[in-house]
This record gives sequence, structure tokens and C-alpha cells, in this order.
Amino acid sequence: MNLRRTSAAALATALALAGGLLATPVAAAAAPATGIQPASVSDPSLSPTPYQGWNTYYGLGGDFTADEVLDVADFLVSSGLADAGYDIVWLDGGWQAAEPRGADGILRGDPARFPDGMGALADAIHAKGLRAGIYTDAGPYIPGSCGLGSHGHYQTDADTFAAWGYDAVKVDFLCGITADLDPKTVFTEFAEALRNNSSGRPMIFNLCNPVTSPDWGNYPEEQQSTYSWSYAPGIAESWRTYTDAGFVGLMKYRDVLRNFDANALHPEAAGPGHWNDPDYVGPELGMSDEEFRTQMSLWSIAAAPLVIASDPRALSEASMAALLDDDVLDINQDELGVQGTRVGAAGVTETWAKPLADGSVAVALLNRGDAAAEVATTAADLGLDGSRFRVVDAWTDETTETTGAVRAAVAAHGTALVRVSPADARPEAPRVTVSAPLVTAVDGVEVEPTGSILTTAGSTLELETTVRNDGGTPVRQPAFEIDAPDGWEVRSAGAVPKVVASGGTATVRHELVLVGDAEATSHEVSATVAFASIAGERAATSAPLVVTIAPAPPSGDDVVLPHHPWVSATSGWMTPAIDESVGGGNPIKLAGTTYATGLGVASPSDIRYYLGGACRVLDGFVGIDDVVDNVGPEGGTATFSVIADGVTVWESGTVARGVAVPFTADVVGARELVLHVGDAGDGGYNDRADWAGLEIDC
Repeated sequence: MNLRRTSAAALATALALAGGLLATPVAAAAAPATGIQPASVSDPSLSPTPYQGWNTYYGLGGDFTADEVLDVADFLVSSGLADAGYDIVWLDGGWQAAEPRGADGILRGDPARFPDGMGALADAIHAKGLRAGIYTDAGPYIPGSCGLGSHGHYQTDADTFAAWGYDAVKVDFLCGITADLDPKTVFTEFAEALRNNSSGRPMIFNLCNPVTSPDWGNYPEEQQSTYSWSYAPGIAESWRTYTDAGFVGLMKYRDVLRNFDANALHPEAAGPGHWNDPDYVGPELGMSDEEFRTQMSLWSIAAAPLVIASDPRALSEASMAALLDDDVLDINQDELGVQGTRVGAAGVTETWAKPLADGSVAVALLNRGDAAAEVATTAADLGLDGSRFRVVDAWTDETTETTGAVRAAVAAHGTALVRVSPADARPEAPRVTVSAPLVTAVDGVEVEPTGSILTTAGSTLELETTVRNDGGTPVRQPAFEIDAPDGWEVRSAGAVPKVVASGGTATVRHELVLVGDAEATSHEVSATVAFASIAGERAATSAPLVVTIAPAPPSGDDVVLPHHPWVSATSGWMTPAIDESVGGGNPIKLAGTTYATGLGVASPSDIRYYLGGACRVLDGFVGIDDVVDNVGPEGGTATFSVIADGVTVWESGTVARGVAVPFTADVVGARELVLHVGDAGDGGYNDRADWAGLEIDC
């Protein structure tokens, strides 16, 4: 069913159903919007469902040309993205001339990159059946703080954008905050100018205040992105709810989750015509395919605008499939316009649910963790009555039936997205969930069962895999298969049941022998269970167990640890750097002293090494790199910890700028080493942290 074409009668019925759902745990966090919205100057018809499109910022940066923009526009059409709703071609900052306002007071595009003018570009975009969007700032133009500014020229600029033929305007607040303006006042003035433009042209208004404490420093609540919900619904079609989810060319899973969480604080402010905006969707900007599917799932549950951040011309088949998935888009574009809310407690695993116009509930089963996990809720917690429930997987299109449990085995950083509704037809295949294989022993030594293991080539792992039947009919003749990398040996280590009854579980055991020359990297091992059901032959596949083969441990005295391969490494901003400070290619420098070797990261950060019990002592220096003094006075505090086999063996306390703290840590017998940097409780702004002169004796 395409919910974008739901009849008026069906929508009225669904609204009544949703009214019942809003009294259930699904929407327990949502409150009536009474008193939230000021007198409206927005136009609900401009974005009755969350708008979709593409924006230049993350993928092309600030130096794009008319030819590049039109080439992307052609791709949106030829690839099917436009037909799927991604029909706004949105210019971000960078379109303007070096001196953005002419002697006549009118904004102007860069003549070299847009030789035919900005109006001609909008016309060319329209000729392809697409809409055009443009960018400005609510503050005055302040060179060095923003590329252009409209303060003092709101009506002129609104009239100009309309005369050029633009359909959407993004209004930033970079120079707005530099000029210490009140965002509610100036954004309201800009909204009124847009609605009163001299051409009478309807234009979507994306209010984009990215100022967020502590990420930007210390600002009053009223000036921050997290306050926009209190006034924006009456003046804008969308408003940013947190700072950017990344940087040009980079968007990280951690920051996507951070923005989703901030966006979830005020679901009552969103609805048809006006939407909370957690920022763009960013395939292949730093997230894995699994992580990007999670972003699409969460943005759809959140009824968020879907604006592609990447250059779509370079996207993989997997990324395109995620962007174009009909069922996922139907959840995002549902005409009821309810923003989903969390069901139950926050944690590593969470359930988020969104009532839909046809009476079903969209459910996101989120696994924030670094290993596969089971995530579950119940139909009752979703506000649904009955004894049989139909579950449709938005990503796989599989339809199953459950007696009440809504469960999935979810990969690390993954999300299962399903639609749940009461079942009223003949029974479907039972909903069967297969856990990721869990490691219970390594080379005969028992370990706490885990779905992610660091081990060495040639090891033998003992595995347990559990199958659950949540359906109302039995599963017969289950056959288990372990899918492992080529050359790894799989041995059955226990009996396989002949039947898994309704509501029942069964656990099977295997041994997995890793080849002696297995590559030192991460490998995935999954389980598939084929079975006979009331609906015929079916199969269910687990999320993967991640088996990481460790590199050889360091060997020798005074080994330069940064020059030894790590197992994994994270940085709160950009990527960890070896022998440089993070994010700029500068040498590592603490308190005026330059170090030839070390690691540069931003908080929070974890860098993981395999020591294999072969090392004794780690020493070096920690501190905030002197480069932050060139950036600004805000932020720049961090904490440093050395963790051996899960035990903290040294910690720095809070470290501020201008000092180099020496340390020595006892790592005798440790198998794993983690170098952790925290933000000292004040956010990660300017936390450019260094591990300098790191040497280890092994």
C-alpha cells in the first residue's frame, strides 16, 4: 500500500486509530502541541510529508559549479531518485560571488561558476521536472564567519530568490551567532519576508540554526538549535534540532545517533507541514552500509526530511537500494505525519515506534552496540490488541506472523525496521529469529558468551546459536548452517531438534576452527536455519558474529606503538592520525615541545591494540595539542586512560591546554590494550588530544 495515496476516508480512520495509540506506550513521550506554535506564517501545503532532495554541502563542498549541479540533477532523474521523491536540488553555501552583494544591494552568484546566473540555474533545474533550493544566512555578512548574510536585506533577498524561481530556502545562523542575534526574532522576520515575497512564490523554509552547546562553546539556551522547536513550527517547514551530523566529506555513525537522540526530544512539535530536522542522510561518508540503513530507518521513524548529503553519482548499489526502498520511504512519508517515539528504556538496544495512517505501527529495533544483539518488544507495548499479528520487514519484504513478541536479531550498529498490524487472514509463516552465533570458549577455555571476539589465527571457537519461534504454529525439521570464511572448518557439536514449538526455543552447538593463515582483520560468521512451516519451506538468517583476527603483538624494547598496527581506532572528530595532530596534518606538539611520534585524536576516542600477553610497560606523554590555540579559546579539555584487559591501569584526570603529562603504565600479561580519551564532561569542542612519544617494552 502506498501511503502517499491514502484516501481521505482511510486517513480519517487512521487518525482515529492513532488517537488511541497516542494513549499507549508508543507515544508516552509525546505531549499535545498546545501552546507550542505561534501564529503561523508557514504554509502546511508546502511539505505535507517530509520533503526529500539532495544538498551540495557534504558531497561537493563549497566550490561547486552550475555544470556539476545540473549533472547531479540529471542523475536524480535517470537513477529513479527523483521519482522516489528526492526532487529538490538544493544549493548550500558557496554559490555566491566573492563579494556576495552588488552595488545595487542584490545578492549575486559567482560569475565564473554560474555564468548564466542563478535564475537560469533554477530554470534549468525546473526543466528537468525538479525543484530548486538555495542558501543564505540570517546574520549580516561577516567575512570569515559566513559566506553571505541577509540581515538587513530580508525582504530584498526573499524577493530575489522568488524572482529567480527557487522553491526552497535554507537559512543558516553562522553570522547570526557571530552578531549575537536572537534566532527566534530574526528567523521569524525572514519567514515573514519569504511568505510576503513580491512574486507570491511559495517557498519551503528550512530554518538551520546549528549552534549547540557544548559543541560550539557556551551559549544561552535561546540561541541554540535545541530551542528551535519552541517557535519554529509556526514559521518554517523544518528546523534543525542539533548541530551538523558531520563535516564536508565525512559523517559518522556516532554523530548520526547523537543527532537522532536530540531530534527525538520534542516529537510533539512535528506534524504535517512542519518537521524536526536532524540533518541530512549520508551514505558512504564514513558509515558502513549497515550503519547507513540504520540512519534511513531512524530518519523514517522520525518523520524527518530526507536530503541526500553525498554525491549520488558515486554511490554504490547498496546505498542506492537503501535510498530507494519503497517500504522504508512509505514509513517516512506516511500521511499521518506522527514522529515516532521510544518504547521502553534507553540503552544499548532500543525500540522506537511510529503509528501509521493505515492503523499499523512502524517499529525500529535499534542496536547501538558493537556486537550483534537481540532486540524485542511486544504488540501490547505497541498499543495493538489481538492474539495474532502480521510483521512485514521493510528492508527484506518478508512477511511473518507472531503471537505477540516482535523480535529481531540485529547486527552491530544495525536496525530492524518492521510494520506490525493485527492479523486477520490465513496464518503466515511463523516469525523465527536466529541469534548471532555466540562464542562460549576459545581453545577450550570458557569465555563470557559474546557476539564479537578478538582472537588469533588457528584458534578453535565453540559456538552456540539459538532459534526462537514467536509464531503460533510449529517449526519442523530445522537445519542449521554456519556460514564462515573460506577454509574455516565448521563441526557440529550437539544434537539438532526435530521441532521448535510455538513460543519455543532451541540451541545448537558448533566448533569453528580458524585457518592458521587467516588474515588479520574482521570476519563475519552467521547462521542460517532452514525449516518447514505452515506456509511452506522458509529460512531465517542471523546477524553476524564478528571474529577479529589480531595482528602479531609488538616485539622488542622501546617499540614505537603508533607504528604498530592497531586492531581498531575511533576519533570523535575526523579520523585518528599517526605522528600528526588530528584534522590538519600538523606535527604533534604539547606545551611547546614537538614530538616525532604519537597519535592524534579528538574526544571521545578508543584505540585498541593486541599485546598477546607479551608486553610489560607503556610510557609516553598526553595532552591537548598546541594547535587548538590557533582555533579559539573555547573547549580543549580531555581525560586519558590506559585500559588493559578491561582494567584501567592509568588515568590522567582532566587535562587542559598547555601541559604535557608524562605517564608510565604497567601492562604485564595484558592481552588487549585500549587507549581511551574522554571529553572531561564538557563536550568534545576543541579536544584535539595527543598520545605523544608512546613506547612499549615487549
